[in-house]
Amino acid sequence: MNFCFGDIVVVDKIEIGVIVKSWVGTKGNNYDVYVREYNKIANYDESKIERYMVRHKYLNKEEIEYQKNAISGW
Repeated sequence: MNFCFGDIVVVDKIEIGVIVKSWVGTKGNNYDVYVREYNKIANYDESKIERYMVRHKYLNKEEIEYQKNAISGW
């Protein structure tokens, strides 16, 4: 598992969420994430989640680039 309860993450490319439940399965890990902008909990596969590196409600174009660089090691 790459994420645990309380981790702040990016989902759907620009939305900020918080991990509220982790699931381990034979097809891979998935997570229930509370997404503030949607005001609901949604389930995401681990491959669809990124660790959150900046601190705003959503990511603008410049912050998306910072996020990508931080993950790729630039």
